[in-house]
Amino acid sequence: MEANDIAVWLLGISFLVFTLLRLPVAQALFASSLLTMVYLDVPLPTIGQQMINGVRTFSLLAIPFFILTGQIMGEGGLAQRLVDLASLIVGRIRGGLALVNCIACMFFGNISGSAGADAASVGSVMIPAMVKKGYDADYAVGLTISSAIQGVVVPPSHNLVLYSIVAGGLSIKSLFLAGIVPGFLLLGSLMTVAYLMAIKRGYPASEPVPSSQRPGIIFHGLLSISPAFIILGGIVSGIFTATESGALAVVYSFILAFGVYREVPLSRMWNVLKRTLRTVMMVYFLISASAAFGYVMAFLSVPEMITEWFLGVSNNPYVILLLINVLLLILGGPMDMAPMILILTPVLLPVCVAIGMDPIHFGLVLIFNAGMGLLTPPVGTVLFIGCAIGNISISQGTKAMMPFFYAMLVVLALITYVPATVLWLPSMFP
Repeated sequence: MEANDIAVWLLGISFLVFTLLRLPVAQALFASSLLTMVYLDVPLPTIGQQMINGVRTFSLLAIPFFILTGQIMGEGGLAQRLVDLASLIVGRIRGGLALVNCIACMFFGNISGSAGADAASVGSVMIPAMVKKGYDADYAVGLTISSAIQGVVVPPSHNLVLYSIVAGGLSIKSLFLAGIVPGFLLLGSLMTVAYLMAIKRGYPASEPVPSSQRPGIIFHGLLSISPAFIILGGIVSGIFTATESGALAVVYSFILAFGVYREVPLSRMWNVLKRTLRTVMMVYFLISASAAFGYVMAFLSVPEMITEWFLGVSNNPYVILLLINVLLLILGGPMDMAPMILILTPVLLPVCVAIGMDPIHFGLVLIFNAGMGLLTPPVGTVLFIGCAIGNISISQGTKAMMPFFYAMLVVLALITYVPATVLWLPSMFP
């Protein structure tokens, strides 16, 4: 066996062993990269250079701004106003609170760009409210965590920014636009399942909103969701870069939460900054470790090997895409979202490009798969958050989530095999 072949096995097996030893993913990536580079007798300063290069991209500044915007809006109590707006739209339909849940998660996902933040913020409002109105707790949790996945697809998702950077600097504007139609497809599928289940179980409609309250609900709801329009509108129009739009959204959300509504004292901003810093540092260390890991993979020609293997299995693009989706769904259970993006993009993107798939299209397929992985054990971050809020077991939450998971599989098939669902809007705004 040649030295390079041994190094490939050393890289893969050491990463697997470190992960099984419950080392954080970023540390496992760094340790396996370092071990392999020592074996290959590559100068050790190289790993430091690659880690630094991994976080020297200006576009990365958009991620902390997006995270901070979501944290400020969540701390400022904007979730309740978005719930009120959604209730005004669909509340009077049978199972209205379930439909409100779906739309509220879409609205808040437009702000936070995070499924976890979506589940925690909207879930803390909607799950107790649904249970109080006679909905089963497991149904409320299953619907909430499934609806929260909209946050990873619809703009301004910081996961799309992450993919843009790992994929070699793809247009963030195109990725954001590409996520809109899949986001609405997901919303429509979840609302359809929620409505059918509400009819079957006899869940009630919500009480009508008094006409005197409607103008205020609409005004405050639109005001609360406006940071998403600032970010997306600024990027699509070309007035701002993603980073500049994120910075403007932070200023706007700060004024709205602490200057206009004032539901929480300004002193809480310190906690917001600490949480944001902790999240950003984890993301940046993960990016830098993944850059080193990606350098070693490229040095060993691992992406080329995997491309050859896939093309050796079949020349049919539909079969290859099916295999990739199955692989991503399997890996989504044990892997969190950011590691999936950082590790698998350099590996699978060349395969998809070889069969003629647009990198923007692949990005949405990857992100959608990774989002579904947030619902499945053993990692299942969003699953754990929802079950904790609803005070139900993981097995109950998993079972309750499955009808919505099947609907998500249908949407995944659509965005995989019908490229127009992803690429139509970006083609309209070149």
